[in-house]
Amino acid sequence: MIITTTPNVEGRRIVAYHGVVTGEAILGTNVFRDFFASIRDIVGGRSGSYEKSLRQGRELALGEMGDEAQRLGGNAVVGVDLDYENITSGNGSSSMLMVVASGTAVTLE
Repeated sequence: MIITTTPNVEGRRIVAYHGVVTGEAILGTNVFRDFFASIRDIVGGRSGSYEKSLRQGRELALGEMGDEAQRLGGNAVVGVDLDYENITSGNGSSSMLMVVASGTAVTLE
């Protein structure tokens, strides 16, 4: 499965369009990760645990999107867009990371 942000695949001709496909991943974060990330915000540096969550969410969303494209008969997804959101509860005590991948399922020659 070819997945690309470009509108086409160089050297390959699109012979069929199967429609828009999406993949979503929502991952819960935990209190300890949030606490240590807030410390990193104060002192500076990277948050390895959040980077790992972002990577995991992206892989899950892209995989789900590719599976949907395959179910529709496609062998590629073009024009892929990734969106990230941090969802917090009303009182701010818990948060979740949402990653959404969307694109157009196509069949390449």
